[in-house]
Amino acid sequence: QLQASGGGLVQPGGSLRLSCSASGFALADYGIGWFRQAPGKEREGIACISGHDETTDYSRSVKGRFAISRGATKTTVYLQMNSLKPEDTAVYYCTFCTEVDGKVIATYDNWGQGTQVTVSS
Repeated sequence: QLQASGGGLVQPGGSLRLSCSASGFALADYGIGWFRQAPGKEREGIACISGHDETTDYSRSVKGRFAISRGATKTTVYLQMNSLKPEDTAVYYCTFCTEVDGKVIATYDNWGQGTQVTVSS
């Protein structure tokens, strides 16, 4: 199971970095993505990094503001979130992913507890 961490309360325009880690196996060979779910809304795939060539894909809602990357030891995947907006408020999750027709899709339906991100002044 993958575990997301690093959420918190931040003011609009601020930044946060989320971390995704796994127990028992390395993430280097897998596509790992970030998803979020705001109250009353469907879960949204926002970023995915592929396992073999580290190609990245983003949803329109975060492209240019968020960046997904792997740590140097390949055991962690990060989501750097900049220029945060109130509409970014959601619970953020990480899981295995792929890209289909420009959309970030989860390939494993196990979400863990997620980490809350709240953007508010």
